[in-house]
Order: sequence, then structure tokens, then C-alpha cells
Amino acid sequence: MAKRSKNEEKFNYNESVRKLRTQGPERLYLIWGPEDYLAERFFEEIKKQCLTSDADDFSYRRIDERDFTALSLREAVDSVPFLSERSLVEIRGADINKLKEADEVAAILSDIPEYCTVVFMAPVGFEPDKRLKLYKAIAKLGSDVCVNAQSGDMLIKWIIKRFAAAGKGIELNAVQRLINVSGGLMNGLIPEINKIASYVKSDRVTEADVNAVAHHIPEAVVFDMTEALANGENNAAMRLLGELLADKNNEPTMILAIVGNQMRRMYAARVAIDYDLGKDYLMKTLALKYDFIASRLLAASRRFSTQQIKYAVELCAETDYAMKSTRTDPTELLKDCVMRIASGETGA
Repeated sequence: MAKRSKNEEKFNYNESVRKLRTQGPERLYLIWGPEDYLAERFFEEIKKQCLTSDADDFSYRRIDERDFTALSLREAVDSVPFLSERSLVEIRGADINKLKEADEVAAILSDIPEYCTVVFMAPVGFEPDKRLKLYKAIAKLGSDVCVNAQSGDMLIKWIIKRFAAAGKGIELNAVQRLINVSGGLMNGLIPEINKIASYVKSDRVTEADVNAVAHHIPEAVVFDMTEALANGENNAAMRLLGELLADKNNEPTMILAIVGNQMRRMYAARVAIDYDLGKDYLMKTLALKYDFIASRLLAASRRFSTQQIKYAVELCAETDYAMKSTRTDPTELLKDCVMRIASGETGA
């Protein structure tokens, strides 16, 4: 088996910081990914290693997207550090996929002085086009750091520590529920943790507290809705669908996409059950970070037949096509789709 390159390794924040502190900063980084909280913290660690003083304006250059050119990069890279052993160049928000001077930028990056570190802090939602010459140059010369949501154990420990800092303990099932309803990204979890800690009067946070206070992302509501369908609680399922539709930020097409994705995940769980493949197979197949989510999927899927779930996936695809090709009210199409799933249709 071929050895994975450093750019393909899963980002481990603690290990990356340890390596940075023991081996020192590299000359080039591209930092991107959905977990912007950790991305910012990792950048601050790089900054600490490069600059010996917060007041060292001579050794630190920040170039924002609107000011970024090959010339501005060249001038920043060529600046010699004054009060620090290293200089740091931060490029904030530039999309390397769309640079007009990509060849010139690649040439500059290939000749970064030993004393300089260049960090590209990518914009929100950015994902590199790995076919481009500039990306290939960055990956060859430096580190491509994709900061994704962290593994289950790390995130659980981090949540417990955040509550402890607020003077609260939290039960494990409450931590799991918080991840379920608010997602696994730290920037989204921080305000929820603060809100819950302020709400709870006792010194212990329960699952009921999380349900009462935390913001429920649409994916979490759909998960709860499909579990209600699996339990035959159709009224509860339709109530949850109504809550989703009541939020003007949730378009029917977006909700349907989430429902369709959830039904595909449940189909994978049903296949795992049918062939006795186990939870590990399901987690690997769906790239799940938390085994308690895999357990929920397996439990819900057991209450449907394989044909029912397969047809539910087909119904979602048909409804999506109808939304895009007819003038029928998309809200009504969505409701009809969910009700047909609730009725247990098999398409036979």
C-alpha cells in the first residue's frame, strides 16, 4: 500500500501543535476547512512560533484579499525580520483557485527565504482545486492543512472542558445530544454552550436542558423526524417538519435534500443490518465520527424494511425532480413525500 502524503493525513490539532512547537514552523501553509475555530487557533500557534513580540510590526505582514497581488506578496516575503528570528506573511481570504497571477505567485512561493513563513488563510467555504498548478506547488513546498470537525473523543472532552470553565458539569448523553442537535463544529457549539450554561441553574447539565435551549440545526431536526417515522409517531414527525418549514431560512428544496441524505444513510444502515456487517462498517462507509450516531441510524433502520427505505430514497429523488420541473408548490410536494414515507410505501 502506498504511503499517504502529509497533505492527505487527517488533521489532528493537538499533534499538529506539538509538532509545530518541537520542530518549528514550515515556510508555507494553506489552512482551510469548515472548523474555522481550530484553524484560527492553529494560525495563532504559528504566529507565536514566528514572532517573539506582539509589537513586532516589522516582521509581520498581513495581506487581505483585496490587496493581494504577486507584487505585494513579493515585497512581504522579501522583508527581513527585525525583532524576530522569523518573518510571518499572512494572506487572508484570497482564493487560490481564482488568482490571475497564479504562475507568478507559484514562482515566489518556490523561493521563500529560510527565515520566512507564508500562511494562506482561506475564505469560508473554500476547497482547493487540486488539479491546479498553484495548489500542487503549495502542496509540494509546504503543508496543506484541512481543518475538519474533530474526532468524537476530542470534541466530547472539549465540550466537557468548556462547560467546566463555566462552572457546570454535563452528562455524557447531554454532550452527545448537543453534538446531535447543534453539529460538530466548535464555532457553532461555543454560543450554544454559553447559552446552556447561563440557562441551567444547577451545577449539572442534562439532556433535557440541551433539548430546551440549544439551537437545532435542520439536519438534527430531520434526524429526529426520521426516528419518529421509524417509531410510528407520524404526528410527531409532521410536527417536526412543520417546525422546519416555519423557519424562513429553510427552503423546501433544502429540507428535501437533507431528508434524502438521511434516507440514504438509513439505507446504508439497513444494508449493514441485512448482511451483519456491524457498526464499524457503517461508520467507515458513511465517514461517521461518532459511534452514537451510527447506533441511532441502526436502531431507526431496524424498524423499516429494506424495500421501504430503498423506496423512500427513490421518493426523495422523484420529489426533487418534481420540484425542479413542475409548478407544483414545493412545500406540498415535500409534505406528500414525507407522508408517503410515513405510510410505509414500498413501491411494489
